[in-house]
Amino acid sequence: MRNKNKPLNDFIEQVKSHDSRKQSIIESDYRIEIVRKGIHLISLSIPITYYYLSKPAALAILIPMTIIFLSVDLSRYYNRTMEEWYFKYFGFLLRKRENDKKNKTLNGATYVLISATLCVLIFPKIITITSFSILIISDIAAALVGRRFGKHKFIAKSVEGSAAFFITALAVIAIAPKIEYQLGEYLIGMIAAFIGTVTEALPAEIDDNLSIPIIVGASLWLLYSIFLPSLIFIN
Repeated sequence: MRNKNKPLNDFIEQVKSHDSRKQSIIESDYRIEIVRKGIHLISLSIPITYYYLSKPAALAILIPMTIIFLSVDLSRYYNRTMEEWYFKYFGFLLRKRENDKKNKTLNGATYVLISATLCVLIFPKIITITSFSILIISDIAAALVGRRFGKHKFIAKSVEGSAAFFITALAVIAIAPKIEYQLGEYLIGMIAAFIGTVTEALPAEIDDNLSIPIIVGASLWLLYSIFLPSLIFIN
């Protein structure tokens, strides 16, 4: 029986055989983007797990993981052995901007953990769960739809990709936990979803794994404070 995954496996091996530090094939190949976003989807376990944990318990897991990922990510810029090991196994997944030796740019996975830790530290639980779920689900949708079908420009991205982000963000708002499940909470969530869509489309230098959950979370918190100040968050 023919191995259906052989074309993708062969391509990954082909990419690994190239010097990932000099070229970023992921920028032009949709299959590798799917692999990258598939790995990104694993991060959805963070808000799901946090739903069942206290803030201290979540931080006890996230802080050590963030320190480890950050240390490994930075060490590849300073240690040749670590650099060779890192690019051997993960280089084919790096975008061009994630291999900037001058600015010591971190990779997306490290930014995901940093943003998760910051969100848990800063925001109430339901805001962290909502904003981080939007990051994972909507960012994946925007990337895959935008790269395959994007033809009309919207700020620095495409109308098609941004529409996918907004629609899936609305889906997250619909099912994410609320304080009292009032209509106003859903309307607030819709506004935050739109703000997140614009944030994702901006040509910002800050990695969207960091900017999206922080801005969406801050928007939700501010909107709750303005329009539903009587509702009390439970951390």
